[in-house]
Amino acid sequence: MNASRTARERVRAELISEIKDVARRHLGVDGASGLSLRAVARDLGMVSSAIYRYFPSRDELLTALIIEAFDAVGAAVEAADAACPRDRHLDRWMAVCRAIRVWSLENPHEYALIHGSPVPGYVAPQDTASAAARDGFVLAGILRDAREAGELTPMTGLPPAPESFAPEAQLLREALFAELPDDIILRALAAWTYIYGVVSFELFGMYKSVIENDRPAVFDQMALTQATILGLTAKP
Repeated sequence: MNASRTARERVRAELISEIKDVARRHLGVDGASGLSLRAVARDLGMVSSAIYRYFPSRDELLTALIIEAFDAVGAAVEAADAACPRDRHLDRWMAVCRAIRVWSLENPHEYALIHGSPVPGYVAPQDTASAAARDGFVLAGILRDAREAGELTPMTGLPPAPESFAPEAQLLREALFAELPDDIILRALAAWTYIYGVVSFELFGMYKSVIENDRPAVFDQMALTQATILGLTAKP
């Protein structure tokens, strides 16, 4: 009985994986808003009613794809960070930023799913939150490590965080940033927004005829600028 149940579970897992693979191909053609369970079932040779046993709605399939996309970029970021010496904080930051760019360019449809236009009528459930935060945990870890080592030297002369940000900063401290001050937390959010914004501009064609010669080098300069604002400096 146990062996039979295990076999059924394995078959079910394989079919769910096939459904998601076909759905990802549909993202590249129709976009997230055009994703259809019936169309996915048709490509798999299934009757349309059968696919609902695995994904009762289009939104549940979208959620599964979103979680996998967040997990994929999160894993890429974690691997890039882990490959660097722990005390090389700027190297870790640059490696993580590059990993985001590389993953995004290699997986444009998944990137568009999680960072592109919202899908009309779809509201992401709380299930997506932990996967979506994986890259943020890495960012916060780099900054925490640099501060604990006495090697976080934020750029001076910039406007302070507004007092109204204090409640949000406290929540972020409890979840991610430990003892980092409000100013650094807000700069970290701005830097992460900036990095993803640069990636979006490149991926969605906004740099066409603007930056063509050496985009990786330009990206590195932009990432390094944000690191400087945050206070991550190079070691000899």
